Amino acid sequence: MEAKAKHFRSYLPLTFLIGFGFFTMGMMDPLYDSYVQIFLSNYIPYKTIIGLIMSLDNLLALFLIPVVSIWSDHTRTPLGRRMPWIIVLLPLSAICFAGIPYAAETSLLALIVLLLFLNLFKQSVRGPVVALMPDTIPGKFRSQANGVINTMGNIAAIVGTLFLARLMDVDTVLPLLGATKNRLAFPAGALFVLIAVVFLVAFVRENKTSRADSGADGTPAPEKIPFFQSIRLVFAASDKSGFLVLLSLFFWFVGYQGVVPYLTQYSIVTFGLSTGQGPLAMGMVGISSALAAIPMGYAASKWGRKRVIRLSLLVLIVAVLAVFFLETGASAAGIPLAGLKLAFWGLMFLFGIFWIAIIANSFPMLWQMAHHHNIGVYTGLYYTFSQLAAIVAPSFAGFFIDVGGYKTMFVFCAVFFLLAFITMGFVTGGEKNDAPVDL
Repeated sequence: MEAKAKHFRSYLPLTFLIGFGFFTMGMMDPLYDSYVQIFLSNYIPYKTIIGLIMSLDNLLALFLIPVVSIWSDHTRTPLGRRMPWIIVLLPLSAICFAGIPYAAETSLLALIVLLLFLNLFKQSVRGPVVALMPDTIPGKFRSQANGVINTMGNIAAIVGTLFLARLMDVDTVLPLLGATKNRLAFPAGALFVLIAVVFLVAFVRENKTSRADSGADGTPAPEKIPFFQSIRLVFAASDKSGFLVLLSLFFWFVGYQGVVPYLTQYSIVTFGLSTGQGPLAMGMVGISSALAAIPMGYAASKWGRKRVIRLSLLVLIVAVLAVFFLETGASAAGIPLAGLKLAFWGLMFLFGIFWIAIIANSFPMLWQMAHHHNIGVYTGLYYTFSQLAAIVAPSFAGFFIDVGGYKTMFVFCAVFFLLAFITMGFVTGGEKNDAPVDL
């Protein structure tokens, strides 16, 4: 069938359906990042400690995502390799997500325990959700496909930050939910996650489409490779491009995760916004990312994934340094607070365009290096390095915020983007016509 499919549009409907899995992650993550640190700050006054707690959930992801991804490589059921994990774990994630504000009002211990369970379920399912796409879409179309599913994830982020977040300001009483002030966004988001799961289960028939080629050969391996041997084979490959991409994504995620947990509170403190308006900065990132994800996938297909990623890193460095100097420049120019706020949102809009160019094309680079039987290994390693960054970054950036104020997190971000730009320069594989890496 793939031999007859000469254009990506043949795979577009399936790609949109798979994108509902990304929709669930895009729905939960921005609300989690925006409000959990605010809930924690009601009990803890120090950003360094809050950053450390925010990173503890990523410690679970560091181990769970690669392990469950590889387990799903080896899963064989009538529903397929990935779908059984999705059907069980995403609804459990939704239930825990809905309870976050209620736990936050109960005690610090209740909040931390619920966050642990949420991340146990949510991080376990992330690998199978992501691996659905390379299981079903040929390698030469994966930049475009990743653009589509990232668009869906960013549409969910827009819904979360621009619409659901406003529900935090709704002050009423509802059956079952009780008082809604500073609560309602979370159960509403959980409802969207459950609806997305229904779409996935109803329309994606993984067992009929899970043999798409993963690169040049598309040949599945008959044997099951143990977990640690799978990891060792990837790092022992003669071509180190895979490791260099992983190292680069570690650097750019350290930069990104050093800003995201604090961006809402920075907006509230700097511009005097309400808790419902605070996530609008991330909303700007989500809107521009949704608009740019598909074009950036096509751009990389035409000009090369590595080239697009490195150019995007340079633009992002300029953008975050511009935010760092924004208040000083606005004060010197006599720009009022309203104008300062619009300029900040404009820079965040620009940030989203080039951030999604990196995300939409880095995953396909790794998948291009994979064989069919170890797609889950590369998927898991992507999240191992990105989650390791998420563990390191919040407390590290929080220290700089405690010492130098919120603005310092943008310099922190720029430094790590520069490191990623340097390491990506040594990558030699992962383009759309490259063969899988020899193991």
